[in-house]
Amino acid sequence: DVEDVNYVAWQCDQDAYACSGQKCSAESILFAHENWEKAGLFRRMKENASKRSLDDLSVAPVLTHTTKDFLDHTARLLEIPGAKLMFGGKELDNHNIPDVYGAVEPTAVFVPLKEMLKDENFGVCTTEIFAPFQVVTTFADDEMCLVLEACERMSNHLTAAVVSNDVEFQTAILANTVNGTTYAGRRARTTGAPQNHWFGPAGDARGAGIGTPEAIKMVWSCHREIIMDTVVPAGWEQPKAT
Repeated sequence: DVEDVNYVAWQCDQDAYACSGQKCSAESILFAHENWEKAGLFRRMKENASKRSLDDLSVAPVLTHTTKDFLDHTARLLEIPGAKLMFGGKELDNHNIPDVYGAVEPTAVFVPLKEMLKDENFGVCTTEIFAPFQVVTTFADDEMCLVLEACERMSNHLTAAVVSNDVEFQTAILANTVNGTTYAGRRARTTGAPQNHWFGPAGDARGAGIGTPEAIKMVWSCHREIIMDTVVPAGWEQPKAT
């Protein structure tokens, strides 16, 4: 059910590249039905990523990976048969970021789904890089079982988004995955997952549950959270990247 392509492309960009990907719920892998590719989703993602800049800090230094680490990981993925660089994959121009940090363009690498699932490739494809980086793949109607296999095989079942208003598709994915906080609907996202630590009344830290035994128990033994967010408002206009 491909609609609101501009909105979905913007959300993909925000999820993967806001804060230069340095957030626990950053989009690190994207499974897109082939209909989304035909509708121009990837092209629009590339356009959005190209507008990010150090000048407004919509691109920022990477604190936990050097530029070399980042580019080496990108190169390793590109060795997979059928893999290709969708955009990025380069050091930032005209920067003065120290070598101990990373200075890289928002990057996406396409890897064919069947190649991704091979034992020799799965580990590197699902290695989370705390940086502006994501792996992208596509699937056909008869390949949804492969998407579910990939989701099941991942070692960490973290925040996920099911970007569809098709109830049957939502149900099939949600019933067969075990991710934690999961958004479902056309406006589904990974950024902004609900938190189970809390602040006190009016934000007063003296009443907060941050780091307390009770808060920790609630975080690590809470129920699975599924949030439905389905309708893109009429007249929606794309905001500035962050």
